[in-house]
Parts: sequence; structure tokens; C-alpha cells
Amino acid sequence: MRKNRQQKIMRLGFRMAAPIAALCLLPVPSHATRFYRLSSAVTLPGKAPAWDYLTYDAARSYLFIGRRHDGVGVFDVATHKLVATIVDSQGANKAILVPQINRGFTVNGDGSTTVFNLATLKTIRRIHFGKNADAGSYDPVTGQIMFTMGDSGKVAFMDAHSGKLTATLPLASRHIEASAPDGHGNMFVAERDRDVVLRIDARTHTVTASWPTAPCHQPTGLDYDAEHQRIFAGCRSDHPLLAVLNAKTGAVVASLPIGRGNDGIAFDPATHRVYASNGLDANLLVIDQESPDRYRLEQAITTRPMARTLALDVKRDRVYLVAAEGGVNPARKVDTAVAPFYPNFYFDNTFSVLTYKK
Repeated sequence: MRKNRQQKIMRLGFRMAAPIAALCLLPVPSHATRFYRLSSAVTLPGKAPAWDYLTYDAARSYLFIGRRHDGVGVFDVATHKLVATIVDSQGANKAILVPQINRGFTVNGDGSTTVFNLATLKTIRRIHFGKNADAGSYDPVTGQIMFTMGDSGKVAFMDAHSGKLTATLPLASRHIEASAPDGHGNMFVAERDRDVVLRIDARTHTVTASWPTAPCHQPTGLDYDAEHQRIFAGCRSDHPLLAVLNAKTGAVVASLPIGRGNDGIAFDPATHRVYASNGLDANLLVIDQESPDRYRLEQAITTRPMARTLALDVKRDRVYLVAAEGGVNPARKVDTAVAPFYPNFYFDNTFSVLTYKK
């Protein structure tokens, strides 16, 4: 009897163990989220920093950083070292790269651009085109660079080959923000103070459409999905959102909450993901494009305060941001339009390049 009882127990144990073993062998669901995390933080020496846009050169693994009064810094993401500063680029907010002609163009605050050799990083010349400049983009169809001049309420067009000014177009905005080409000779431009996205024909230098972004207010960061013809605008305001616009009609087809202080939006056409860097809330959002008009939050991770601009390294699946330690001095003017305690100074030797990977 005891032997039979033992055999029954053993058979029962085998029957129970089989399903458990099968469960253990099941593959991990393909939709399981792999989160980005801080991989490295490299502090660059220097006086109290100021900065704006980041631009990544995948061919050389260089991150171009618009460091304003220090000019454009060139950071090697493979060696984690600052390899150069573009000579005569003081006041630069951004670097625009045109690898087709081996040239780079800085966007300098005084309304000039410093043209440099993209391979050698040697400065060629500095060209003045206006009174001020903030950002801009390259249009591959017309071979022009469009510079945005927010304080002047204008955009300027320059032939990338010759460096000659081709046109200046007045706009109604005094806060002209990020821009992106559509690959067909048009440029999309965010106007933060007017809550609109413009479509500008780079061939005729005219505004061909003006689309409201409501319920998304103060559009700042911007990128474009050429395959599905969708514009992504990161909006600040009290309830910050990512607005998705149909580039044919201008209709807002989707909107999702993002963090405060957005200044960077980037779209990866290979993975169909939208990235939003938000400086005030110190977070990075990754949003999945499930269809042209349907989006969902994939993940949100903490970064560092004031890490508001970003660049993607799609080959390595990295996200680059920059930030610095700062504070508010009540004796100085505070930009309360951004936030009640928006930093009005930064500490020396605190400017850091942040690399996030899964």
C-alpha cells in the first residue's frame, strides 16, 4: 500500500511540474519595455554655460552643441571627449549639417552663420544675413538653409553652396522656434507666441499655410514624419502636450501629455518612436506611433533639470541631452514666462553631456 501511495504522489508531482516547466520556458513578451537609463555623464570644463540645440553627425559620431557665447562644441560620443570648438562661432545656438557638400553652418545670435568644413571642422568664413538668429534647417530640395530670426520676426534663406542670401521673409511671430523640411521643398516652422505651425515654400519663399495647434499651446520643439506626413510639435503652456498634425490638412489628429519645459522633439522613422525632452520636469518621454493618427506612451524616465534639448543616435539607440547646475539670483531678471524659478545663472564647470541607452 505504501509503495502504491508513493507512486501516485510521484505521478501527481510530474503532472504538476510539467505545466510549471512549460511556463518557465515561455518567451518574454516582445512588447516588454526596455527602459533608457543614464549611461554616462561627462562634464565639460568652462565658465558658466549657456546652450541650445544639439545636432548629431552619425558618420563621425560627433555631437554638435550650440554653446552660445562659447560657440559650437564638437563632442565625440565614442571617446566621450570634446574634440573641437568651431573657430569664430561665438554666440551659436545650433549647428546645421549638410554632408552632401561637406559643410556645416552655425546659427549665431548676432544674425550670422559660421561656415565650416564638416570633415576637418576648420572654419571657412562667417557670413552675416540679419540682426539676430535662433535656429534653422536645411532644405535638400532647393539646397537652401532657412535661418529663423525670432526677435526680428523674419526667416532668411541662404544658398548652401554659395553662401549668398536668397530671400528674407517677414513673419507675424516674435518667437519663431524649431523647423523641419518635408523633403518636397517645404519647411514647417513653429510659432510659439501665435500657437501655429507654418508651411513655407522654400522655392517661392512664401507662407502657404498657417495651422493652429490647439489644444496644444506654445509650440516649441518640432520634427516631421515624411512617410506618413505627420508633424510633431512639442508645446509648453500650463498643460504641455505633444500635438500631431496632418501635414496635408493641418488638422490636429492626436495629442498626448508631455513634461513641462519642452524644447526638443525627435522622430525615429525606423522604430516609429517620438522622443520629447522636457527641462522643467527633467524627464524624457518615448511615444510609440501605432498608426499615423494613434500614439501611446511607451516610457518616461527622469533626466536632469534643464535637459531640454536632445539628439538621437539611431544606429546605437542612444539619446543625448545636455544640462548644467544653476539657480535663481533674485537680484537678476528672472524669465517668469517659462517658470517662476527658471534659472538665471549656471555654475562654472557643471555643463554635462548625458548619454541614455537601454
